[in-house]
Amino acid sequence: MDAYPAIADHGMVGDLQTAALVSSQGTVDWWCTPRFDSPSVFASLLDSERGGYCRLAADLAHDPGAVVRQLYQADTAVLVTRYMGPGGVGEVADFMVPLNTETATQRHRLVRVVRVVRGSLDFELECRPRFDYGRAPHTFEQTDGTTVVFRGPGTRLHLQAAGVSGPLALRRDGDDATARFTLTAGNVAAVVLTSDADDAPAPPPLSAEAISAELQACRTFWHAWLRSCTYRGRWRDIVHRSAITLKLLTYAPTGAPIAALTMGLPEQVGGERNWDYRFTWVRDASLSVKALIDLGFVEEAAAFRRWLLDRLAAGGTASGEPLQIMYRIDGEPHLTEVVLDHLEGYAGSRPVRAGNAAADQIQLDIWGIHLASTFARPADIDRWREVRDTVFAQIVERGWNADKQAFVQHYATDVLDASLLLMPRVGFVSPVDPLWLSTLDAMDRELVSDSLVYRYNPEASPDGLRGSEGTFNLCSFLYVEALARAGKPQQARYAFDKMLTYANHVGLFAEEIGPSGEQLGNFPQAFTHLALIAAALALDEQLDRTEGSGADG
Repeated sequence: MDAYPAIADHGMVGDLQTAALVSSQGTVDWWCTPRFDSPSVFASLLDSERGGYCRLAADLAHDPGAVVRQLYQADTAVLVTRYMGPGGVGEVADFMVPLNTETATQRHRLVRVVRVVRGSLDFELECRPRFDYGRAPHTFEQTDGTTVVFRGPGTRLHLQAAGVSGPLALRRDGDDATARFTLTAGNVAAVVLTSDADDAPAPPPLSAEAISAELQACRTFWHAWLRSCTYRGRWRDIVHRSAITLKLLTYAPTGAPIAALTMGLPEQVGGERNWDYRFTWVRDASLSVKALIDLGFVEEAAAFRRWLLDRLAAGGTASGEPLQIMYRIDGEPHLTEVVLDHLEGYAGSRPVRAGNAAADQIQLDIWGIHLASTFARPADIDRWREVRDTVFAQIVERGWNADKQAFVQHYATDVLDASLLLMPRVGFVSPVDPLWLSTLDAMDRELVSDSLVYRYNPEASPDGLRGSEGTFNLCSFLYVEALARAGKPQQARYAFDKMLTYANHVGLFAEEIGPSGEQLGNFPQAFTHLALIAAALALDEQLDRTEGSGADG
């Protein structure tokens, strides 16, 4: 087992309140429970020795020609890891039944179903939880040969195991549990991890019927949810996967989307750009919701709107403004940032941060100039328009650099910034305005590398952090969208198709792409998937138009 599998070497399963990452090695190496932003139970992705994990995989050590593949069952969040060796073929299906409710729950179940379809395979199980980011010890209690209870601070983790051909015996290894068992064709076993409050009743005994019903409930939920999708374009599979990913990254009890599942994964391996993204940025969340609306999903928008109204009514922000840029998923405005010095970080990438000190920053976005007029809400619209026009005139006059023939990052520089890609998206300029087309050409020269887009050049525009970062996937998909709307659909399509080659084996993206095509940063990243959806929609629209007219972009 690799100490640190590639960031991209994972699939995600979740129940809309929490989620876990499962590597293609069969290892659950990231799971925070009972919420996305709770302390971890498994976090070996941030420290292979101290973080904790649960591995369930076929023993293929003596089969050098064996093959392991991972996939999602179509249009679901059921993750299947397949093991194919000379002696047999088997698979582990990981899933969590969605809890699509406004009630936050303490109990969460990660189900791992093992079966062999040909021949015979040996399987190994190791369950080594490490509570509170690996800071807290736990106790071990074996109630019988097939059930173990791990107790950490305020949290209890049940490990249950069962096989159809007889008991699946768990063995104690220190304060952890292991097992080894053999399955032949037609045999099925199950391993279930149930997290709950320390004083909650024990989960019911495992039964084949109950496990089968849970698996079917998971499939049924995702198939029913996707029936609302109105997308009929050219990239249906990857758009569906991105939509499911955005849904999995939304906390159902409040409707708050998070920016990413993880914390601390580096933008440069060994570097310090290691942030906690398990929170709700108002801007990012709004864009996630818009992407879902554009696909025909409306319930998520209504839920987020209620969450946002609650934030305005609650006040008490860390920044002192009526609305701050980010919150915890329950609306808590204080996101105290701490460094977890005991964790070595992903492949030695320190520091590992929990919480986020950016909560008290001020970032200016558009909160409602359009909403007030569209929905006839009372507002000082005349003053807003006057200020808007003043800002527009100033940016056109001072933000344009004649030498670069482009808009620039700020008035006192000639540095370009990929945030400029939002100019046509928010209606600041027409996507075919000569000034914008010239800016797009300048960005192509300075920020674009084989369709991958850097946010900015840290050397030319220092941000106060050491090291560099990879190309930013959000910006790369915004670039595709800008090309499409600028009347260059064929160039945009080639850039889009190249971007899709950077998706991992199950269609997921992290935040950035490194110099060798590796995924970097927190994973999976909502920004990337919402921008992929927007790019696909823009491309479909432009390609339909040009193909219908016979034009060639």
